[in-house]
Amino acid sequence: MWAEDDFTLPSGVVRLGQSEPQDGKTYVMYHGTTKQAAGKIRASGFRPSAGGMLGHGVYLSRDMKKASRYPLDHPENQRVVIRVKVNVGKVKRIDSQDHPLRTTWHENGYDTAWVPPNCGMVKSGLEEDCVWDPNRITVTNKKPKHFPEYIP
Repeated sequence: MWAEDDFTLPSGVVRLGQSEPQDGKTYVMYHGTTKQAAGKIRASGFRPSAGGMLGHGVYLSRDMKKASRYPLDHPENQRVVIRVKVNVGKVKRIDSQDHPLRTTWHENGYDTAWVPPNCGMVKSGLEEDCVWDPNRITVTNKKPKHFPEYIP
């Protein structure tokens, strides 16, 4: 079960929709990782990746289906998903590979880059978010679950 209907949203958090994240709002998001990396994240927080499709930042999604696929090069029994709250700050929509701010959105005053669903940027067609500052991210589940289970 992938719906977010199984838990109560924290105060001030907005439920997943297909619309663009709104500036300054807080959303529930998910981060797919390995068991080992999840332990490090719980102990010392997120570390931004040096690069990727959207450049530097922490890659997340409001869609658990997207997060559950990561890391792509690991078998399902080694994957976990961490549920987080994210204050997105100022959001930039990036909807094509040739977008002029695809990797420089932060240098242009944005806190989060958002790839909308079905825009052709990712094969899955699922949305993706990249958050520049890991301090905008708060882990909400104490212990990540393995797949195909849903995070309580």
